[in-house]
Amino acid sequence: MLTFVGLGLYDETSITVEGRDVLCEADRVFAEFYTSELIGTTVEALEAHHDVEIEVRDRTGVEVDPDPILDAAETSDVVFLTAGDTMISTTHADLRLRARARGIETHIVHGITAQTAASGLTGLQNYRFGPSTTLPFPRAHGADGLPASVTNTIDDNRDRGLHTVVYLDIKAEEGEYMSADVGADLLAAAYPDLVAVVVARAGSPDPLVRGGRLDALANGSYGDPLHLLVVPGTCHLLEAEALESFADVDPEHLDVA
Repeated sequence: MLTFVGLGLYDETSITVEGRDVLCEADRVFAEFYTSELIGTTVEALEAHHDVEIEVRDRTGVEVDPDPILDAAETSDVVFLTAGDTMISTTHADLRLRARARGIETHIVHGITAQTAASGLTGLQNYRFGPSTTLPFPRAHGADGLPASVTNTIDDNRDRGLHTVVYLDIKAEEGEYMSADVGADLLAAAYPDLVAVVVARAGSPDPLVRGGRLDALANGSYGDPLHLLVVPGTCHLLEAEALESFADVDPEHLDVA
């Protein structure tokens, strides 16, 4: 059995009760933290809190050479951990398909995701979000300006009146996390007047939500990671009120219908 368990957003207590129970009963526990990580804890703290030993795999060890995980799951109960939810923005469908091809039973224990947390913290209605996108560090895509994957997603969503979650690049192995001011500065080159909302440390005891024009957000400071940006589309009156109340956004700068 291979069970995918989402750890949630912040620390060793963010996991669901179901996830905790499955984790504590596992014969072996693997994890990856290259796509995202829990800023409020460490692997050692996770191990101590849940009384388990965690075998951390890098990208190659999950996507290229997953055999140690799959071999173990053929004969024992194995848990595979990630931050957030393992099948949302941190998707490991390929690993699940490989397990299925080998006749290994799989199960998913979902965790809290940044997508739903961003909706809740900003007051924007979850069903009015379109596809999300990730803003990479400029050196990561090797081209001038914003990648088309980012601008096309924002433009397409806005054309449809939908909100966009913009995830900010993480280089976990280097300990480098794009901050919201850097992300806003990159986006402002194409959208200087566009309103966006910073969501910092979602899931922590002290999340921050702050909105404004991208060129103004680029000059702000938002504290410790992890950060993301939300670009509102057309807002319902209640959404506009929420952004004014929770993110200090001037409703006159929003597209309200």
